[in-house]
Amino acid sequence: MELGIGIGWRPEIAETVERLPGVDWVEVVAENVCPGHLPSSLTRLRERGTRIVPHGVSLGLGGADRPSARRLADLAERAEALDAPLVTEHIAFVRAGGPLTASPVLEAGHLLPVPRTWDALSVLCENVRIAQDSLPVPLALENIAALIAWPDEELTEGQFLAELVERTGVRLLIDVANLHTNRVNRGEDPSAALDALPVEAIAYVHVAGGVERDGVWHDTHAHSVTQPVLDVLADLRARVCPPGVLLERDDDFPPPKALSSELSRIRETLRMTPGPAAPERAEPDGGGARDGDAREGDTVPPHNRGAARERVAIGQAALASALVAGTPAPEGFDPRRLRVQSRALLAKRADVVGKVAPELPGILGDAYRPAFLSYARNRPMHAGYRRDALDFVEHLLATGRPEDAAVRRRLTLWWQERAAPEPPRRAVRFARAARNALAGIGR
Repeated sequence: MELGIGIGWRPEIAETVERLPGVDWVEVVAENVCPGHLPSSLTRLRERGTRIVPHGVSLGLGGADRPSARRLADLAERAEALDAPLVTEHIAFVRAGGPLTASPVLEAGHLLPVPRTWDALSVLCENVRIAQDSLPVPLALENIAALIAWPDEELTEGQFLAELVERTGVRLLIDVANLHTNRVNRGEDPSAALDALPVEAIAYVHVAGGVERDGVWHDTHAHSVTQPVLDVLADLRARVCPPGVLLERDDDFPPPKALSSELSRIRETLRMTPGPAAPERAEPDGGGARDGDAREGDTVPPHNRGAARERVAIGQAALASALVAGTPAPEGFDPRRLRVQSRALLAKRADVVGKVAPELPGILGDAYRPAFLSYARNRPMHAGYRRDALDFVEHLLATGRPEDAAVRRRLTLWWQERAAPEPPRRAVRFARAARNALAGIGR
């Protein structure tokens, strides 16, 4: 399926995307659209024949739990509403804990790396098959960027992805910016990963910008695409002509002319790089092995998959707890890198809560960010960003803050309009303290 050159559709640049020349298709964050109330810009794009691909961020297919039926149904609904040719997600986990570890569920609010082990591969493959059976169109999965590496990994990234494709028939969404990120942060060679990939399984490619600070590459999607990222794109192009290439931009949006220039650089990189002659690509069919099928190299038999899930769950819960709840670094992890990742997660959490509840920075002003970071440092998110915003305000009001009575009244009104007629009192403060104490015991 040929897609061409695309760009990530975001509300902030919706009108620009409609006017940009040479945009063949767009990708939209699946969780940010409601099928019954599509933004008018997306409706117009769909009506004029522009392909729209929903890109999920919350399934957590790399997690120890089986994927949520509700989340899969939501993703399927969006695929049908957008008349999408395929849907995409990530090879990552986004939450941990729960029944498998007899501990509270921890929401990371971010894509966290899956250990490249046979256990994790077995769990991921089973989750992918469940997703494939639940979706009306083919599924493609994206490699993610990471600041941290799991100890004692058994496979390289290329080997892990190749095994995943072999066992499930899933397509790949290769993010060349993420390959560059992992080169800087984890010393992994993008060319080696590409050498191991079944390039015929590539559905499309992501290109995005970032920035390096203190020897760490931050995949921000808020900076211009750098030449090293385009070099990885050229390296991929030398192996295969990708069906589609998409520019991602999620923040600090530049003027339309700058976005157009970025797209032109991508086109030029593809045009100037000699590629293989007449590559053969199998069309995606969403197929692959099912749970009972025997596949060469499937080292974990069905009766042992429950034990594999438990082992993966324990490791992921320990890592997530260190990142979002302040518990000690699990053995084998770099504590300094975990601290960097933890700070990045806190900053992202504050930014996203400020976007989903923009009234809070407006009410609190410059005090919003330090107050939120203080609140969130040892209080993991449990039910998404909107609930997090309510919990933050409940915490402030239950502890008598802020001191300014007028600001406190505005926060109380904000909370009442969204949660309950009565603001949280002292009893709420004690109940939440008890809940957090129990959560700490569970970890």
